[in-house]
Amino acid sequence: MAEEFRSLAGQLLAAAPGMLDPNFARTVVLMMDHTPEGAVGLVLNRPTEADLLDHLPGWWGAAVNPRVVFVGGPVGGGGGIGLARGVGSTPLEGWSDVLGIQAVDLEYEPGPDTGLEARIFAGYSGWGPGQLESELDSHGWLIIEGQVEDIFTPNPERLWEEVLSRAGGRYAWLATYPVDPRLN
Repeated sequence: MAEEFRSLAGQLLAAAPGMLDPNFARTVVLMMDHTPEGAVGLVLNRPTEADLLDHLPGWWGAAVNPRVVFVGGPVGGGGGIGLARGVGSTPLEGWSDVLGIQAVDLEYEPGPDTGLEARIFAGYSGWGPGQLESELDSHGWLIIEGQVEDIFTPNPERLWEEVLSRAGGRYAWLATYPVDPRLN
């Protein structure tokens, strides 16, 4: 009997400590869409040095700290995706709200004092049909309940440890796993 499909949209994928792919080692990915045809997510904890003031000055005022471009994943690095909450944004067509957050059109620039909070990503993470399920079956990812605060954290470099600790149990223990266990 075939297993019933369960979408992971709105969930977090935390890379298991043994994840060797440099695009995903110690990352936290917010799943934006997940169907039997594939999946799309955004890495939440890979800030770059690229200041939004230099690249998207119209979004700088709405961006939460750190106000830099984040690497959303290895696919489509030339394009940008914004996630926002609050009034004054234009949703991207074809993207569903996740955790009450919407993907937004970066060509639209929010006005001052809109109360909008945003995070901007270059690229995204994508999986073809069955690819994510295979990675989950081989224990490459840990599934954790997502929270809005994970998207807008002011400390993205600590997000992997924080979400694992919050999940409790075995996951909390994994939060203390060293980057290189040979140096432990």
